[in-house]
Amino acid sequence: MRSSLWMGTVALAAVPFALLNAQPKPGAFTVPRGLPPIVWPKDNPYSAAKVELGRLLYFDKRISADGTLSCATCHHPAKGFTDQAQFSTGIKGQVGGINSPTVINRAYGAIQFWDGRASSLEDQAVGPMANPIEMGNTHPVVVETLRKIPGYRARFKSVFGTEDFTLDHIAKAIATFERTVLSGNSPYDKYKLGNKAALNASQVRGMDVFFNKAKCDQCHEGASFTLNSFHNLGVGQDKASPEPGRFAVTKNPADFGAFKTPTLREIEHTFPYMHDGSLKTLEEVVEYYDKGGIPNKNLDERIKKLNLTAQDKADLVAFMKSLSGTGWQQLTEPKEFPK
Repeated sequence: MRSSLWMGTVALAAVPFALLNAQPKPGAFTVPRGLPPIVWPKDNPYSAAKVELGRLLYFDKRISADGTLSCATCHHPAKGFTDQAQFSTGIKGQVGGINSPTVINRAYGAIQFWDGRASSLEDQAVGPMANPIEMGNTHPVVVETLRKIPGYRARFKSVFGTEDFTLDHIAKAIATFERTVLSGNSPYDKYKLGNKAALNASQVRGMDVFFNKAKCDQCHEGASFTLNSFHNLGVGQDKASPEPGRFAVTKNPADFGAFKTPTLREIEHTFPYMHDGSLKTLEEVVEYYDKGGIPNKNLDERIKKLNLTAQDKADLVAFMKSLSGTGWQQLTEPKEFPK
């Protein structure tokens, strides 16, 4: 099956839905209903203190070269942990060429970025720091800057047992916070767990379109509505110099133009859509799939004309909006930072 790697992801599709409402163990991190427990890395286990340290680092603009950008600049909670822009603006007003994906539910996929070049959230967390058009810094300077702040030295001492913290410690703290950015307990979850009044008639019809008529779940599968696999949808492949996608990592010609399937959780809040941010609304997304994408030599075999009716399309959009839930809204910017 072309460009369908899902290595490194949590196989959410295999988890019975009833188990997604299981009671957590005492002292464990609680996830919203409809989601499985977080699988914390053995070398980076959960602690509330580490989450708080990661939250501070995530929002701290001192990590960037000129003190103007933080992780939250492109992945802000007020905007569904994106920036709701086609392309993000980095240091010195530089504009990138890839849409910023949401952090929401990234705990359920190991490989990160649209092309999967990072093998973990820890790897992803430090990438933008040293990207010349994002934060424009260097990793040694990031560590040096933070080590000069007594408040951070004390927090790293408490969490990791050392004031002489490294980039690895910084990455682990940020990744731990990011693993708590979750969305579940949506109307869809409530419906699946027995509350048949949780979805309206249009959303119920849209659920049928999603799973049966359009078969969207061939790629948007499981509790987080993605298996984190890579697919060529044809998006941007009609441009003079299309983005290579997964090919940039694997160098396999069959992966050219393939990008990671995003979660559909909170999809109504994480616009614009696709890796290039070229589709502004969910209605545009549905129209794009309905027409069968943009032909190219690597177009995924599952991308075909759908022949949906106007009612089908409206219902499908309504269903996708039922995937908006709770769990991430309480994650806000700190009022003050370590000094």
